[in-house]
Amino acid sequence: MDLDEAVALYRAHVDDLRAVIGQQRAFLAARPDVVPQLDDVEAELTYLSVRAGKPAAVMELGTFHGWSTTWLLSALRDNGTGHLHSFDRVDHVVRSVPAELAGDRWTFVHGDVRERLDAVPADLDHLFVDADHGRRFARWYLAHLFPRVPAGTPVSVHDVFHLGRARPFAEGGEVLRWLRARDAAWFTAARRRAPQTLAALDAVRAELGITGARGTTRNPMIFFRMPAPPPPA
Repeated sequence: MDLDEAVALYRAHVDDLRAVIGQQRAFLAARPDVVPQLDDVEAELTYLSVRAGKPAAVMELGTFHGWSTTWLLSALRDNGTGHLHSFDRVDHVVRSVPAELAGDRWTFVHGDVRERLDAVPADLDHLFVDADHGRRFARWYLAHLFPRVPAGTPVSVHDVFHLGRARPFAEGGEVLRWLRARDAAWFTAARRRAPQTLAALDAVRAELGITGARGTTRNPMIFFRMPAPPPPA
């Protein structure tokens, strides 16, 4: 994803996006116990990325109360195809995701993903990561999960750019170093890292009448495509 693609996706899916934002506002109003994690633009970009790619198998690593889960499921519903496999050590999400949205398009895997790699779909074609943000866990999934994901697969990782730079000894720093070693590009609309990108997207959103489901604007997520494995030494 880049800025031009993001803008094109907003324009292509504006009507459906407006409907999902209304749905998500109603979801929050009905479930005051839900603590959302994604800010508005990154939630919208997550939805739009899934709409564009029409993935058959999506993996969500980290669910908490299901804010990202409901965005991902909404995109699969609106595509009319695809299945979401969600992994978390806590199971709050099974009590918060509406049954009509989960339908037959959702599988929740309860437990530590480090012990459940067997449940990762072999044909994975979209990966969303918002789990433990520590350096140790990042190193684990970079070494053990990412090699299972085919090159070219859309990937997003949350909580990278709360500041202008990623914290060097946390998840964000590890992921950026991993991408840099593979000469892989990434995209963000993080307010502190890419204020001009966020301003450009906000201008398009204002033009289209998109006001967001939460009214929050940090958007620290990064988006990229899984790079090819490095050649053997």
